[in-house]
Amino acid sequence: MPPSSSSTPSPNPLLLAWVKEWWDVAKERNTKGAATYKHAYDSLKACPMAFDHPSELIQLKGFGPKLCARLTDQLQDYCEENGLPMPAHPSASRKRANKARLGAATAAAEGDEEDEKSSRPAKKPRKTKPYVPTLRSGAYAIVLALSDMRDDDVVGMTKDELIAAAQPHCNTSFTAAEPGKYYTAWASIKTLEQKELVYQRGRPLKRYALTDEGLEVARRIREQMKGQNGGGSTNTTLAPFGGQSSTRPASVPAAAVAGPSLSTANKPIVLDLDDDDDEDEKPPLPRSSTKSEYADVVKTDVSGAEEAGIPPFRAIRMPPGLFTVELVLDVREVRAKDDRDYMQQELTKKGIKPIMRALELGDALWVAKCNQPGWLQRYGGEGDEVVLDWIVERKRLDDLITSIKDGRFHEQKFRLRRSGVKNVIYLVEEIGIRGTTYFQKYEEAVQSAVASIQVVNGYFLKKTPKMDDTIRYLASMTRMLKKVYEDKPLHIIPAKVLTDKNYLPILKHLRETQSGVGHYISYPAFASLASKSEMMTLRDVFLKMLMCTKGVTGEKAIEIQKTWKTPNDLVKAYEACGTGEEGRKKKIALVQERLAHLLGRKKIPRPVSQKIAEVWGGL
Repeated sequence: MPPSSSSTPSPNPLLLAWVKEWWDVAKERNTKGAATYKHAYDSLKACPMAFDHPSELIQLKGFGPKLCARLTDQLQDYCEENGLPMPAHPSASRKRANKARLGAATAAAEGDEEDEKSSRPAKKPRKTKPYVPTLRSGAYAIVLALSDMRDDDVVGMTKDELIAAAQPHCNTSFTAAEPGKYYTAWASIKTLEQKELVYQRGRPLKRYALTDEGLEVARRIREQMKGQNGGGSTNTTLAPFGGQSSTRPASVPAAAVAGPSLSTANKPIVLDLDDDDDEDEKPPLPRSSTKSEYADVVKTDVSGAEEAGIPPFRAIRMPPGLFTVELVLDVREVRAKDDRDYMQQELTKKGIKPIMRALELGDALWVAKCNQPGWLQRYGGEGDEVVLDWIVERKRLDDLITSIKDGRFHEQKFRLRRSGVKNVIYLVEEIGIRGTTYFQKYEEAVQSAVASIQVVNGYFLKKTPKMDDTIRYLASMTRMLKKVYEDKPLHIIPAKVLTDKNYLPILKHLRETQSGVGHYISYPAFASLASKSEMMTLRDVFLKMLMCTKGVTGEKAIEIQKTWKTPNDLVKAYEACGTGEEGRKKKIALVQERLAHLLGRKKIPRPVSQKIAEVWGGL
């Protein structure tokens, strides 16, 4: 008796596993694609043939071009991660075989073809249309946002910065997928990298910038925007670029040369402006810079001192009754492309009207809004809002996993710690991916991150099943904070005494000496400090470099940095150990023996000491 199909191993286990995973996710999200994935899974499972390339699955029931293309992308990522060659596309193989088979016949028929060519008009060569992003698509927004960088900015933009700058140019959310879809607008970054319009650099925190070709596309898009604002037609063919082509490879940063290069392409670039979703919208005006409008409110300390002194000052006292507590919500917190105002509308229904703006840090926070405009300025303050000691960082469970993988998770916690806000709420929306293969793959990493949030950082972790529960929680928190703050005076630290280095020492001093009195800063000062939080000192950079070594936690890195103040000090300490086998043993034991007095989580075990020596000592 032949074995049942359920017990027979599939000849395509990898492709079958991916289809099963997507089917599980679709079932959890209750989308229409679940039926499609089921048909595809059953068809592939029952097929006894082994396929070399996902495009060959088109002959099976349930597989269409989109699903085959998605499997091809997945296989390509898998091959890159595991160092395997990508199977050739069957159409390319057939073309090579046909070319070889027909070579002899072509040579024999050359005489006849020459006679035919003389009587037949020459065929015009087919022109390839250069790639230009669709209006207000994800790629379009990313290109425009990166082109807004200052000319002297050679570092690039992080993912968070790029999303914040690109979202106003895009009709689709960069953080939340639309219902029934798996990808956000951020997925366009892969297309731009493949077409060599965008390059990335840095580990673990990636930064993005435009190549020369990307700058050219951005410049043509802006010219088209100017033409349309002046009364141009809806669909316009743009003139080709002029000038000499750049000899620098596309992967080299555009800011590394003395000026923007131009392309010698003779083909017109066609900008597709025919988008039904944009009938009532005008293209956004280009921003002059990505710099925050509050960036200069707080001064930058350029003295070079490790620790800043605490200047004398008198806090501004805002009496109760002069302000109300308001919720400030980040404008990028959207539900879907066609439902951008969902959170704002639902909060309003619950009696909480949030202030919507692009926040420099966090996804929601609370401010004390002065009822008398200009009152703070009269007493030496700035603005009309005071930031309270509560901030919310909201993450969907799938976004949390992504941030752990690309390093944003630790970067965001680093910025939250430097914000000085006392009460940080890390809100995680547990969307329906629990129990799926995707979640199980990263479940241990998520549990470790959740424990780190609570134990190491001391943040409050709040879990909600979906966005509606998040909205109810924010409304409840707003009502609670109104009761806590609106009947007591607030003490505001004027921004004129603050610098990026003395802010945290001042807060620490006030909380230790005046524990019963809360001290706060204005929203312009808070936004200015948040915009400076990535201007890291040498100490911060050294700590982050140390933490890139497996086993070196934040506490261990701080103790190492106390002993060796700079990377150069650590390298010289390893050089002093000498060479040969004796020098190798000294290098392995250097950190462990020098910090042998530490106890508990700060203690450096020998395997970690050896890993540090391999990185910094050149073992």
